[in-house]
Amino acid sequence: MTEIPINEPYETRITEPAGSLEQLAAAASTDDVRAVAASYPDCLTAWAELGDRAIAEGDAVEAYAYFRTGYHRGLDRIRGAGWRGTGHVPWAHEENRGFIRSLAGLGTAAAAIGEDAEATRCTDFVMQLAPDRPR
Repeated sequence: MTEIPINEPYETRITEPAGSLEQLAAAASTDDVRAVAASYPDCLTAWAELGDRAIAEGDAVEAYAYFRTGYHRGLDRIRGAGWRGTGHVPWAHEENRGFIRSLAGLGTAAAAIGEDAEATRCTDFVMQLAPDRPR
């Protein structure tokens, strides 16, 4: 008799808007990345990239805003894709990475501005959702 693995975690996969990742790959400047986010506000990778750039420039408050945007839009997207509070959103699926990067970046930015509880919550959530994410 074949057993069905009912305890195996469910994996949620999302997609980025058509053409958005290609435009983002061609972006040479932060203004170019902003233009991608403006053209494709559902592109989670654009919000994560803007957050990463703001952190690199030492602006944790701006980064926090970008990462929070990507995180909240991402929550809507994973819920729309069937996520109901459990299961993985694997890093291995490239189009999930914008959401995972936004969540991880939100934790980094939160820590930088002294929001320690938020930083811990984000770190724990990343580990729960994407245990395959490189550290």
